[in-house]
Amino acid sequence: MRSAPDRELAPESPTPDGRGLVVAVVTSRYHRAITDALESGAKAAFLEAGGVADDLVMFESPGGFELVAIASACAQRAEIDAVVALGCIVAGETRHDRYLAAAIAQSLADLSAQHAKPVAFGVLTVNELKQARDRAGGRHGNKGREAMEAALLAARSIAMVRGSVEGRAVR
Repeated sequence: MRSAPDRELAPESPTPDGRGLVVAVVTSRYHRAITDALESGAKAAFLEAGGVADDLVMFESPGGFELVAIASACAQRAEIDAVVALGCIVAGETRHDRYLAAAIAQSLADLSAQHAKPVAFGVLTVNELKQARDRAGGRHGNKGREAMEAALLAARSIAMVRGSVEGRAVR
């Protein structure tokens, strides 16, 4: 008989710390009402984490696919500690959305690895706009906020690996 619960509890998440970090936010203008809400969530998360408004660098992308090139340019800048890519892809009658989402996700992951810098994926991939509204400040939270928090936590972890900030001892 097991004495522990059958399911593991998620560990308590550390609090994101934006102090002293410079973060670029690249926001697709396609489905602007949704992406504006994602962007607002990302900004709020950065400021609530102690970040300074002047250390938040904002860029617009005409669409989702172009997020990659702009995020790449941001990731190449030494003064930028993390990049948050925000967008919204809604399924249509064809499979175009799947190819687009997969290409963007893979390319952003590749950028993150290539530059050893967080490039957070805040791109909604939904079947309908209602689902997007639910994830852009609605009943399922704000994925822009979540992407920013992930970027900040990852930037701090990378800084610990590089030895520029103290971290927990790894056993």
